[in-house]
Amino acid sequence: MLGSEVIAMRTGNEPTTARSPLRMRLWLSLWGTAWALFGLVAFALNGRPGWAAVCGAVLLLAVVDLCLVMYRMRQGARYQPGRDVPPYEPDRGGRPPRPPG
Repeated sequence: MLGSEVIAMRTGNEPTTARSPLRMRLWLSLWGTAWALFGLVAFALNGRPGWAAVCGAVLLLAVVDLCLVMYRMRQGARYQPGRDVPPYEPDRGGRPPRPPG
């Protein structure tokens, strides 16, 4: 390690200051849905069934992602999993232990 290299220390408030990418994913899903729908209609009208099928698959993926994002956004910012989900192990620093062998 160089003398001028600075290592950022964790402050411990990351969960309170973290920003969710859900809103960005919502807009990207809407954008992808619109373009895939446009491509599906355009290729279907021009007699290109292969490209229309590709656009249909992209449309399906975008709509599924859109539904998932909306579901996660409705759970709220303070959603915590139930008691059946164990908590994360705290980061103790250093490297994880190597498996034996």
